[in-house]
Amino acid sequence: MKTCLVLEGGAMRGMYTAGALDVFYNAGIQFDGIIGVSAGAAFGVNYLSRQPGRVIRYNKRFNADHHYMGLIPLLKTGNIVDTEYAYEKVPRELDPFDGDTFDASGVPFWAVVTNVETGQPEYIRLEHAMAQMDVIRASASMPFVSQPVKIGGKLYLDGGVADSIPFKAAEQLGFDRVVVILTRDKSYVKKPMN
Repeated sequence: MKTCLVLEGGAMRGMYTAGALDVFYNAGIQFDGIIGVSAGAAFGVNYLSRQPGRVIRYNKRFNADHHYMGLIPLLKTGNIVDTEYAYEKVPRELDPFDGDTFDASGVPFWAVVTNVETGQPEYIRLEHAMAQMDVIRASASMPFVSQPVKIGGKLYLDGGVADSIPFKAAEQLGFDRVVVILTRDKSYVKKPMN
């Protein structure tokens, strides 16, 4: 029996996901594959890099920093999150992400992105997280406050637009069981998007 972990997005609601992943990590719970959507992808990679507490630590440190996210990056670049700062400077210098440990984990990790042209979800496997920051960024690029991310000649936005809880995708990838971390109250029902 193979078990997949599915991580819903939700911007800063992903802090709940980060806490749940830290509990899983500290309890020694492992999965055969992980699919992350938006914040689920951006925060979830830290589970396989074996860096519990990192997501909460860097968000507490940088969340109020106008270089990290907010109106200033939105007006300057069209992205509410400063992509150079958040996806390059933070993980490479200010709070290093352990890409080597992620790569060596042996656990497949897919980031869900939405193809801007087709409106359909795509599931991109992260083989080398540090070299694929553009995929993570695309998965978390919220419409209206982020520019589409170009990968392989195609434009992508937030994976939550097309498949916010990729339960069926996990089954199609061959997993027998799926554990889902949701970031909304259990009574929440998402309305269809046009």
